[in-house]
Amino acid sequence: MRSDVKLYRLNEHLLAELLHAAVTDADPLEVMPPVEGPSGWTPKRRAAFVQFHETRSLSADPLETTFAIAVAEQVVGAARLCPLDGQTGTAEAGVWIGRTHRGAGVGTAVLELLLNRASAQGFTTVYLSTTPENTAVRSLLSARGVVLVPDGDALTAHIKLMTGPPDA
Repeated sequence: MRSDVKLYRLNEHLLAELLHAAVTDADPLEVMPPVEGPSGWTPKRRAAFVQFHETRSLSADPLETTFAIAVAEQVVGAARLCPLDGQTGTAEAGVWIGRTHRGAGVGTAVLELLLNRASAQGFTTVYLSTTPENTAVRSLLSARGVVLVPDGDALTAHIKLMTGPPDA
């Protein structure tokens, strides 16, 4: 696994770096909910990106924990854990990685780091969802032994996390 990939809990300073990574290396639809208006990183869309993260993970009562993904200390994407309503001990995971850092093992490292963070936060299961077209995520999960199950237009999985000390 890559040792230069790190997860840092999102804060205001890292949010500015995350916005920069998104604007320079991702399409808005890859990293945030849709915003009406012309395509691209308009001022309105940049403000919506910041507001999205401020309300979801930087507020006094955050809905989720967001991490900046750093490669060699440069922010290149985000990962999140969001408790699922009605599913005690389960967090939904989400990840986006800038285009220039895809296909280089960053996703594999992020998945392991994110599962470790989920376990440390007391979650016992992580829920993942992707599209059938996302061959990179499908390959990454398959290599880890994760079986994706069709669920409407998506493929989903529940990854059970290790709890307690490993067997000797």
